[in-house]
Amino acid sequence: MIITETLDVTQIEPRLKHPTIFEHFDALKPGESFVIHNDHDPKPLYYQLLGERGAIFTWEYLEEGPRTYLVKIAKNKVEEEVNVETVGSIAAKDYRKAEVFKKFGIDFCCGGEKSLKDASLEAGISEEQLRQELENADTVTASASQDYNKWKLDFLADFIANTHHQYVRDNATVILGLADKVAQRHGAQHPELGSLAERANTLLNDLLSHLDKEEKVLFPAIKSLVANQNNGSTSQASIKSIIDNMHIEHDHAGDDLKYLRKITNGYTLPPDACNSYNYLFEKLKEFEDDLFKHIHLENNILFPKAIALETK
Repeated sequence: MIITETLDVTQIEPRLKHPTIFEHFDALKPGESFVIHNDHDPKPLYYQLLGERGAIFTWEYLEEGPRTYLVKIAKNKVEEEVNVETVGSIAAKDYRKAEVFKKFGIDFCCGGEKSLKDASLEAGISEEQLRQELENADTVTASASQDYNKWKLDFLADFIANTHHQYVRDNATVILGLADKVAQRHGAQHPELGSLAERANTLLNDLLSHLDKEEKVLFPAIKSLVANQNNGSTSQASIKSIIDNMHIEHDHAGDDLKYLRKITNGYTLPPDACNSYNYLFEKLKEFEDDLFKHIHLENNILFPKAIALETK
C-alpha cells in the first residue's frame, strides 16, 4: 500500500486532533494509508477508531517511542473488508475459542486487535494450524458457555461487576498475603519472589482503583445510554474518553501479568516449594484466567458496543 502523507499530530490543537485524524481516515480509498506522527503512544485512538469505524483498517507501528511514535493507518481493500478477523472478535463470538488462544499464549484481551496471522507468528505456529485448532474448538462442549454478544449492555455491565469485579475484591488480600509470606520465607533462595510480591501489589491495588472507576462512572454511563435508547432521549455526556482511559489501565494490568508469568517461568514451582508457595502460584494462575476473561468481556464486547450505541 502507498503511504499518502504523514500527519503531524503534535502540531494540531488538542480538541481537533481526533476529528482531524478521522477526516484523513475517511478520505482514504480502500488500500490507501497515511502515517500519524505523535510524541506519545496514540493507542487510545486505535480503540476509538475501532469503535466508530469498525475493523476496516490496519494499525502498524513504524516507530514506537519513547519520544516519537509513527503509526501507519491503512483502510482495508474492499475484498478484505468482508471478513476481517482479530483474536478479540473471534473470542467475543465464541469464548470456547479463547481457550485455544490461551493454550498458545496468545493475548486475546489486551492484545485482541491482532489478526490471526500476526497471532500465529507471535505464538510460533502456522496460521493454518491455529485455524485448525479453532475449528476443533467448535466440537467441544463447554459448560456454562454463554453468548455474551447477545446480552444487553446494562445486564453485561452488572454481570461483570458482580462476578469478575467481586472475584478481584475477594482474592486480592489473599494473594498479597501469600506473596509477602512466600517472599519472606523463600526470598533468599529465590530473589525473584521479592519482585513478584512488589508487582502483584501494584497490579492488585491499581485494579481495585480501576474497578471503582468503572462501577461509579463508566457502568452508570453505559446504563444511562441504554435507558436513553429505550425511551428515545439523548445524552450529552460522552463515554469515549472514559473508555480510552480504561483501555490504558487494562494494558497496564496485562503488562503486569506478563511480568509475573515471565519471572516465575510460567509459574513453575522449584523443588523446595512449600504448600504456601504452591498455593500462591495456583491462585495467581486462577487470577490470571479470570482477569483475561474479565478484560475480554470489556475490551471486545462491552466497550465497542457502548461506543457504537453512543455514536448511533
